[in-house]
Amino acid sequence: MDSALKPFRVMAYVVGVMLLVLTTCIILRYGFDIEGPSKIVSPIHGFLYMVYLVAAVNLGMKARWSWAYILGVMLAGTIPFLSFVFERRVTDRVHRELAAQPAV
Repeated sequence: MDSALKPFRVMAYVVGVMLLVLTTCIILRYGFDIEGPSKIVSPIHGFLYMVYLVAAVNLGMKARWSWAYILGVMLAGTIPFLSFVFERRVTDRVHRELAAQPAV
């Protein structure tokens, strides 16, 4: 479970930053008729979001979370700033679960 946490954390931050960049590009596109940046950023964000989804499912499966919780973590990458909040919550949850496991 610990090995799946780091990729998830990295992707949560990357997707969170890219979502903020994408939001800026969408404002430029629809507010100021500047289409160029969104044509570049949109597919990059889409690809990175797919990697985030894989990282979230991988962590969720290793941690044996419910599918509802995994889905909530996956959806957190679609709302600006929420991926940062969920990254912190997920990290705390994983650390608590690891601490509760008996030493092997």
